[in-house]
Amino acid sequence: MSTTRRDLLTGALTAAGAALVPPAAPADEHGHDHDHSTVPSDPALRVKALESLMVAKGLVDPAALDALIETYEHKVGPHVGARVVARAWVDAAYRARLLANTGAAVAELGVGADDLTVVENTPTTHNLVVCTLCSCYPWSVLGLPPLWYKSAAYRSRAVIDPRGVLEEFGLHLADDVEVRVWDSTAEHRYLVLPERPAGTEGLSESALAALVTRDAMVGIAKLAPPGSAA
Repeated sequence: MSTTRRDLLTGALTAAGAALVPPAAPADEHGHDHDHSTVPSDPALRVKALESLMVAKGLVDPAALDALIETYEHKVGPHVGARVVARAWVDAAYRARLLANTGAAVAELGVGADDLTVVENTPTTHNLVVCTLCSCYPWSVLGLPPLWYKSAAYRSRAVIDPRGVLEEFGLHLADDVEVRVWDSTAEHRYLVLPERPAGTEGLSESALAALVTRDAMVGIAKLAPPGSAA
């Protein structure tokens, strides 16, 4: 089962909620081994309890929270970047506009990303995206960044030893393929346009979009032909 952005937000709130939940009381002389005031262990109940507490204290506006979850479930995320990639694969003119002026090209699809630049993979060039200073990431087209992207190990080693990092992710590149590393900042972010997999000539644009992964748009993976092993 795939993880949704609601799951990610729920997980973050669950972790915070767990820190607020007191440990269960020890058994008393009557043989009780539970605390009637302990919040149920079910994650959804923990999140709801934390949300209710924050709302009661005036720290969270329920409408704002719902709007945030709605945004990350439907308006931003890898499915948006996949639409951009699929359009570039089927429309050569759009691909040219995307590479020349990414902000204007993605706006044609209703996406706001003026700070975005698309870099294209080719048989001789492979692009890798990192943020060496923190974790700047193209949220509008990829959603929430994965934990590994924010790790100090990835942020440092992606620049020092990009081939080694790609090998650890399972991507083996030929020696004659040039690896280019793009360092994102708060003002400028990058998205990789992966190579179109072989054997997809007859697929529709929506079917092509379904093949595109977040990892390929960051540059740590290549897209396999339909039906092949990942």
